[in-house]
Amino acid sequence: MEDTRIDKRAGVKATSDRLWELISDLPSWNHWNPIDTDVEGAIAYGGQLAMTEAYPGIPERRALGRVAEWQPYSRLVWTEKRGFLFATVRYIGIEELDKGSCIVTSGIRFVGLRGELHLDKHRASIRNAQEAIVEGLKAAAERQGA
Repeated sequence: MEDTRIDKRAGVKATSDRLWELISDLPSWNHWNPIDTDVEGAIAYGGQLAMTEAYPGIPERRALGRVAEWQPYSRLVWTEKRGFLFATVRYIGIEELDKGSCIVTSGIRFVGLRGELHLDKHRASIRNAQEAIVEGLKAAAERQGA
């Protein structure tokens, strides 16, 4: 069975503080995230996140997730149950290498049989979306940090 996880990592010339500032400002995701827009909710354990998902080639949909884990300046993880045999785990991670230099990751993991089928069908689109999220976050962080 193939990996049911797709993520993208990139080096960013910005502090973890700057990256977390962008990630934690949910209403401003529209400025750097071309996939998850109109984001609202609360970053808190069990907090709800509502967003519009617009993956290329997949019909746009309103998604409702629940924060599963978060650590300021390090990671945000949210889950979404998408039916009887389908759930996703989404995450954005920050790894600070040196002050002003980080690795940022955006990813999605599919859980359940239907999740694996969905991933198989839309793998290229989902991979491109994760890349767009990371590149958007990187550009926003480096633009503000310059």
